[in-house]
Amino acid sequence: MEEMVRSYSKISFVKNVQRLLPDVEADDLIPAPAGVRAQALRSDGTLVDDFYIINTKRTVHVLNAPSPGATACFPIGEEIARRTLEMAGG
Repeated sequence: MEEMVRSYSKISFVKNVQRLLPDVEADDLIPAPAGVRAQALRSDGTLVDDFYIINTKRTVHVLNAPSPGATACFPIGEEIARRTLEMAGG
């Protein structure tokens, strides 16, 4: 519900933004279509279009899970579990 209020009320939106960026004012913001999403970039600046999972010495990191990330959550979880067990020697 709060998200809907922020979508229709610039004042509400600005108040929420100011929790992270106190100096932002209503005049600093201009309406634009939605479309912000977190997505990994390669070192050359191109988008990583697929799932990107890496291992470090003791951890597994999901660096990119674009749509259909939510619908693929079980296979992603299985891959994380497989890699974790492999690191643990199992």
